[in-house]
Amino acid sequence: MLENSLVMVAIIFIINVVYVSFFTIRMILTLKGYRYVAAAVSMIEIVIYVVGLGLVLDNLNQIQNLIAYAVGYGMGVIVGTKIEEKLALGYITVNVIAKEYDRDLPKQLRDKGYGVTSWAAHGLEGERMALQVLTPRKYELKLYQLIKELDPKAFIIAYEPKTIYGGFWVKSVKKGKLPH
Repeated sequence: MLENSLVMVAIIFIINVVYVSFFTIRMILTLKGYRYVAAAVSMIEIVIYVVGLGLVLDNLNQIQNLIAYAVGYGMGVIVGTKIEEKLALGYITVNVIAKEYDRDLPKQLRDKGYGVTSWAAHGLEGERMALQVLTPRKYELKLYQLIKELDPKAFIIAYEPKTIYGGFWVKSVKKGKLPH
């Protein structure tokens, strides 16, 4: 009896981790504009959900099943976000304020394949160079490291653009390729 109980708890836990991971990925795909992929994921997600919930509802008299369901849900959120981090869908726009204006930072970044727009800026302590860099998210950490190497005192802010249109670099960006 105890062995069957532990097997049931494990099954419910695993089902919910998988379900919520699919749920998290589907939500992220939807937000990133991958509607059809999100729809396909949602079909798998709902089957897993119904099976898991059915197991819990059929055995409501056993609190350990409900606990396994809840813990599996929480773990599924963590697993789903880790999977999304690995997928690194979409693009990131990085705004950089360089410590000094006369540095050749834009050219060095362009030489690495990043799309860079730069302009003169004025900060509290004088002239600065402002840059806007667009990159696929999978290159985000490499970009931060490169900027820090080139200008350790650079101020960096990043955000995800919702729409990308125009510019010479769009074809490369849409293909998700950088000539590194």
